[in-house]
Amino acid sequence: MEQAAHPTRVRILDAALRVIRSKGYADTSVDDLCAAAGLTKGGFFHHFKGKEELAIAAAKHFSDRADQFFAGAAYNKLDDPLLRLLGYVDFRISILRGALPEFTCFLGTTVQETYQTHPALREACHNYIWSHAKNLAKDVALAKDYYAPDADWNAEGLALHTQAVIQGSFILAKASNGPAIAVESLKHLRRYIELLFEVPPQDAKSLQGGN
Repeated sequence: MEQAAHPTRVRILDAALRVIRSKGYADTSVDDLCAAAGLTKGGFFHHFKGKEELAIAAAKHFSDRADQFFAGAAYNKLDDPLLRLLGYVDFRISILRGALPEFTCFLGTTVQETYQTHPALREACHNYIWSHAKNLAKDVALAKDYYAPDADWNAEGLALHTQAVIQGSFILAKASNGPAIAVESLKHLRRYIELLFEVPPQDAKSLQGGN
């Protein structure tokens, strides 16, 4: 388990998340990682055979941390699954702040660069992005059953679409060197989700918190 991992290994993984999100996979060297973690190369190679093995482990490290972070968010305590889904988007909007490497996704950043050259790393990023989407799809399915049972779309498809918008918003944020355009993209995602569900007028006001 991540909590039981060797502290030096965790230090290297934390350094990998910072450095690779800032510089990219190809431009990150083992020397960069050692400097960021405050280790010698001997210390690095004691825990990892090379940069790709580290990056695959870092993808899991990032995913585990993200799972814990989102699981602790207040929207999970809401009774209505649609409110939880909209709360997820609102929460995503609220954390679009700080420097770009602090809020952009390690998985998306890495897979864009390595999908052709490092298939094992691509597969790891794929698995963790899909895992996050499948977890979100549980609330999407519940909301669909209640608010839009006859709709011709499926829960996993919408959950994956949210990830496509989120990852795309990170690219736009990098291109514009700031989070404002990503915030606007996620607000449009929220409006789109509202349009997919047949919400009774008496319930509509409670869903408008993020607009």
